[in-house]
Amino acid sequence: MLKIKPLTKDQIIISIDRLTRFKYPETKYLRVFKDILTNNLISPKFKKSELDTMDYTTLRDYAEEIINHSINKLNLNYDNDYLINQRLFDYETSTFNLDENSQLLLKNKINYKACIDLLDENCPINLKWLKNLSVSKDLIKDRSELKLRFPLEKIVISEGITEETLLPEFAKLCNYDFDRNGVYMLSAGGKNQVVKLFYQLSEALKIPIFILMDNDAEENYKEIKPKLRSFDKVHILKCGEFEDVLPVELIKKTLAYGLKNISMIELEAVNQDSSMVKILEEIFKHRGMHEFKKSEFAQMVQKNLSSTEDVSPEIYDIISEIKFMQIKSKVIVDN
Repeated sequence: MLKIKPLTKDQIIISIDRLTRFKYPETKYLRVFKDILTNNLISPKFKKSELDTMDYTTLRDYAEEIINHSINKLNLNYDNDYLINQRLFDYETSTFNLDENSQLLLKNKINYKACIDLLDENCPINLKWLKNLSVSKDLIKDRSELKLRFPLEKIVISEGITEETLLPEFAKLCNYDFDRNGVYMLSAGGKNQVVKLFYQLSEALKIPIFILMDNDAEENYKEIKPKLRSFDKVHILKCGEFEDVLPVELIKKTLAYGLKNISMIELEAVNQDSSMVKILEEIFKHRGMHEFKKSEFAQMVQKNLSSTEDVSPEIYDIISEIKFMQIKSKVIVDN
C-alpha cells in the first residue's frame, strides 16, 4: 500500500510542463519521475541511489500512481482516454532516437486529459500544444493555424542571443513563422558550444538541424562536418557576426529609438567599415551609458522591425535555407 503526499495543482502543472518541453525524453522523464518519488512518495521511501538503479517500468508506475492519485484528490475529471499519451509517444519516438528502456517511460497512463483542465490560456506554448492533442484532428494544420510550434520539424542552433532573439522575427517578415512551421531556435553560447550541442543533438534527433555560425568559425565547421547528416545544413556568415548582417538603416533606426538625441556624427559612425559590435560599444561608451549588451540591443532591434526592408539579403538567404531544408520524415502519426 502506497502512502502518498498529493501533488498540488501547481506541482502537477510544473511536472507536465517539464515532461513536454524540447529535451531528450529519457533525461526529462527520469528527472521528473525521480523528483516526484523523492518529494511525494512517503512510503515506501527510496534513497537517491535506489532511484538511480530502479528499473524504468517500476519508476514509471510509481510516478504515474502519484500523479493520478493527486488528480483524483483535486476532483478533476478522470477517465481512461489515453489519446494524448499515444500522441506524445508517437511524437517523441519519431523525433528522437530512443532505445526500448526510454520508450518504457513514454508508455505511461498519466491522466493528461484531466491535467489539461488545470491549464489557462496564458500557459507556455508546449502546454497549449498538449491541450490541443486531446481534440486535434490534424496536428500539423493546428500547429500552423494556432502557432503551436510543436510538433517540431527542424532545429536551428546559433552562437548567440542576438540570432535567437531576431531570427524568428526576421522569418515572420519573410512570411515564414517558426512557430507555425515547427522550427525550434536555440543559442549555444559560443562557437565551441555550438559544436558540443550539435554533437549531442545529431546523435539524439531524427529531425534536421540548421547551424548558423559567425564568419570566424571555419575551424569549428571542420569539427562539425564529419557528423553532418544528409539533411543537416550549416551557414557561415559572409562577414563578421550577426550584428554585421543587420541592415545599417535598421541599426540607425534602433539607435534613434533607444538613445535620445543621438547626433548625426554618431549615426555616421554606423557606416564605418568596422565591426558593428565595436561601433556600438563605442557609441554606448561615448554616451556614458552602461556597457553595450547584445541581448538588450537585440530586444531594441526587435521593437523596430516593421517591413521586409529591415531584412538584409544574407538574412533573407538564411531564412530561405531554413525554410527549404529537407524534412526526413513525417514527425508525428495522427490518431
